Amino acid sequence: MKKPDDDRLLMFSQNQPVVGGGNDGSRVVVSRSFADFTPQATFDIKKCDVHRLEEGPPVKATLTRDQGLQYYRIMQTVRRMELKADQLYKQKIIRGFCHLYDGQEACAAGIEAAINPSDHLITAYRAHGYTYTRGVAIKEILAELTGRKGGVAKGKGGSMHMYAPHFYGGNGIVGAQVPLGAGIALACQYQGNNQVCVTLYGDGAANQGQLFEAFNMAALWKLPCIFICENNKYGMGTSVERASASTDYYKRGDFIPGLRVDGMDVLCVREATQFAADHCRSGKGPIVMELQTYRYHGHSMSDPGVSYRTREEIQEVRSKSDPISLLKDRMLSNNMAAVEEFKEIDIAIRKEVEEAAQYATSDPEPPLEELCNHIFKNDPPLEVRGTHPWATLKSVS
Repeated sequence: MKKPDDDRLLMFSQNQPVVGGGNDGSRVVVSRSFADFTPQATFDIKKCDVHRLEEGPPVKATLTRDQGLQYYRIMQTVRRMELKADQLYKQKIIRGFCHLYDGQEACAAGIEAAINPSDHLITAYRAHGYTYTRGVAIKEILAELTGRKGGVAKGKGGSMHMYAPHFYGGNGIVGAQVPLGAGIALACQYQGNNQVCVTLYGDGAANQGQLFEAFNMAALWKLPCIFICENNKYGMGTSVERASASTDYYKRGDFIPGLRVDGMDVLCVREATQFAADHCRSGKGPIVMELQTYRYHGHSMSDPGVSYRTREEIQEVRSKSDPISLLKDRMLSNNMAAVEEFKEIDIAIRKEVEEAAQYATSDPEPPLEELCNHIFKNDPPLEVRGTHPWATLKSVS
């Protein structure tokens, strides 16, 4: 996972004066030093519901100041990146399918905080956030969205098909990534590398038959797989209550242990994922997690998101449960950071996203002669017939 730029993040805490007004109307400059902030605090977090487990994750979580700033930066970066993608789509610079992740940032940040970069992760088509947390630069993600040569998949994958080391996409077929994730976990077990595979899917995919086939094999073979349902309350435009006879997704593994977690709290997600990873690494087999979260945008950019739910519902979640605001308020109320510090981070992120958007709109599209490249990995160049009656395109690995 990306490490925070500690020098820049700590700029305010080390040197920056805080300016306020005195009673006589004069300006008073008060220097804040690193020692003024609480370096670490322990918080009560929501208890997880458990299935086939004697005990669950802890109900308290310790957060250091550095961790808090890191999680804030990750979540705010994903939020700004997705809002920029929304803007570029409405300008018709991004075309095709585009599923945004804003509102669900605590899931990605919390999961990554609890696993290792060498662990594996596979998800569905709402993939931009995980592409970033798996180490891909913002400009490569936005350039992929705009179909440019500098994109993470060379402009050929688009929104739903992004990849990185130990990250297997971005998959467009509903639920199809779940048996793939079980296969990755089988490889981990076979190689004996003590790694786990985090396999994510949505509540809409939870009724797919292939999930239960994958659950069955994973349980029989005790695969180190964390199956995670990101329950954002709606499968496309259908609420979970209308689509599922049982909305207890954490119990859907039946014979597999399960956890239901507050997916809007990055600390809840982190502690639960750590618990699940320890369970898998100890040889006990798979575990199912349900992260109760929420998406602010519609299912995709073609969905306004307010025909099947009210604007008031979305606003209520924003005001009471926003993952970024929850973390920021926690840190401020416990004197772990200054308001000015968060503002500085926000300014830096906005600048980085704007520069990435500039790159994504100016980078050239992949040339026609590269259209068929990378179809095969190691095979010799292959003629691709029927693309042009007068031109022969070849596949180059």
